Amino acid sequence: MVFKRLFYRNQSCSPKTILFVIVMIIAAACTTSPTGRKQFIVVPEAQMSQMGAQAFDQMKASQPIERDPKTVAYVNCIVGPLGAVVKEQAGVDHWDVVVFKDDQVNAFALPGGKVGVYTGIIKVAKTDAQLSAVIGHEIGHVIAHHGAERVSQQAGTQLGLAALGAITPDNPKKSLLMGLLGVGLQVGVMLPYSRTQESEADVIGLDIMAQAGFDPRQSVELWQNMIAAAGGGGPPELLSTHPASPNRIANLQAHMPEAEQKYARAKALGRNPKCTL
Repeated sequence: MVFKRLFYRNQSCSPKTILFVIVMIIAAACTTSPTGRKQFIVVPEAQMSQMGAQAFDQMKASQPIERDPKTVAYVNCIVGPLGAVVKEQAGVDHWDVVVFKDDQVNAFALPGGKVGVYTGIIKVAKTDAQLSAVIGHEIGHVIAHHGAERVSQQAGTQLGLAALGAITPDNPKKSLLMGLLGVGLQVGVMLPYSRTQESEADVIGLDIMAQAGFDPRQSVELWQNMIAAAGGGGPPELLSTHPASPNRIANLQAHMPEAEQKYARAKALGRNPKCTL
């Protein structure tokens, strides 16, 4: 990692020098997400695509794959229009799609144009538009570079902890302080930031599905289904990497007027995908 190389190269430097290096890296790594949010990213996109391809291959080798042609065609029918909408943003002409035979209610997209859908989510996302909301959300993570952002955050946290150790080398409670700060960063920075990414991906996914010709109002019905499938349970939002479902619904509804306008324009352009299982 670039952070580790820089830190160890400067480990003989003074604490002020180390902090200066940190500040310079942060200043050079500021980018902007599709929604206008400031981001901290130091990992090249090519490296993220390589990591995505490796992870995808590992998952295909270790998890059962659904071979039913109707199910596979159904998922590809949905991914196709979504991928066409984000072709320029994602820099991907074709998304590789695999349906995993597993009851977990989940799906994912990886840098480099990889999409995985578990059969469990198909039972909860009861229409093609609802499944498009799920997949659009996951593609939203990719085009917003959330993976690179999270890797960069983790690297920055490690460097920050290392710098703290350099600043307080003679503190007899150094180990305890480092451990407490690590927990504080995890709960106070890393998890809330992840919830921000999730909320952002919801909005981006809503935009993607609407532009592709899927009814954006179905995204709300999807989350109502998710609440029902979870029995109304789930971890407290404060200690969760995902926003509480009612908050997700409120966020989607707040952005629905604009999404409906884009949906109407998509329909006028003849974008009317009909995917059936």
